[in-house]
Amino acid sequence: MRDITNTPIKEKMKLTEQVIKSFRAAKTFRENTMRINSLDFSVQGDTLISSSDDESIFIYDCQSGTPKKSLNSKKYGVDLIHYTHASNTAIHSSTKVDDSIRYLSLHDNKYIRYYTGHEKKVVTLCMSPVDDKFLSGSLDQTIRLWDLRHSVCLGVMHLPGFPVANFDPEGLIFAAGINSDTIKLYDLRSFDKNLFTRAHFQISKLKKKHET
Repeated sequence: MRDITNTPIKEKMKLTEQVIKSFRAAKTFRENTMRINSLDFSVQGDTLISSSDDESIFIYDCQSGTPKKSLNSKKYGVDLIHYTHASNTAIHSSTKVDDSIRYLSLHDNKYIRYYTGHEKKVVTLCMSPVDDKFLSGSLDQTIRLWDLRHSVCLGVMHLPGFPVANFDPEGLIFAAGINSDTIKLYDLRSFDKNLFTRAHFQISKLKKKHET
């Protein structure tokens, strides 16, 4: 086994509570002037991308521990940035102009495509682990399924509250958290048919059961 610097790892470290408490920051980056609102590692794990309320995007080299590139999104703002499956492109939500999601080429800082449909701020955004689909959730109480290659969403789900969403590791199931107290599981293959396989978990009940 080797780490990201290609150095052989002689022993495996067991992550116990005591070990985690012993961790210390090895390096601090202070490129931003305002709050960092999102972080995401590339699929290969060699770079880290960040977005900030100061409307900047920074890419860090994880092997050298140094800033690699900086970009700006002064016109639209930037939040919830995520790499796609290619390390030279990313998607992010907007904080200005409208509530569109934007597909950005990191090579030349040009937008490839816009995804419009949400009527209020996008509060959750995630890429499928297996293909070019992604999910978005908004304060307009909807979750939308998209494909990077098309600007029109593949499906929309209306919810009774504010959502968060994410895919399972195989990209077949996604979870939707609603109003911080309910999780619902859906079969992605039936998204466009509006026939969902559902599993409900009441967070308050699970918490109470755990406490007892």
